[in-house]
Amino acid sequence: MEKTAVLIIAIAFAVLVLYAIVLLRKLSNAVDEAKTSLQVLTSDINVTLHQTNDILAKANILVEDVNGKVATIDPLFVAIADLSESVSDLNAQARSLTERASSVTSGVAKASSAFAVGKVASKLFKKKD
Repeated sequence: MEKTAVLIIAIAFAVLVLYAIVLLRKLSNAVDEAKTSLQVLTSDINVTLHQTNDILAKANILVEDVNGKVATIDPLFVAIADLSESVSDLNAQARSLTERASSVTSGVAKASSAFAVGKVASKLFKKKD
């Protein structure tokens, strides 16, 4: 009976060792696949980071270019604002001149009417004499 018990224990141990070997092979394959996937992922990340750096460098150049052009355009807007203010002042002066001319014309018209009345009166008084 002792031999049978030892044989059963030996068979059970052999089955356990075989199961452990199969399990370790599967685990080894899984680790190899994980390493391969990690290498591919690392490679893809490196490519993505390189492309991102290139895009950021181009964006920085573009921003510098735009800033330079905006700085060039700023004096134009200042000149346009000054011109607009000058045109506004000119319009105000033209209105003032028009109002003065209108009042002078009104005065001249009154004087002309008075002169015409005086002339008619003068002719009337001369006829009576």
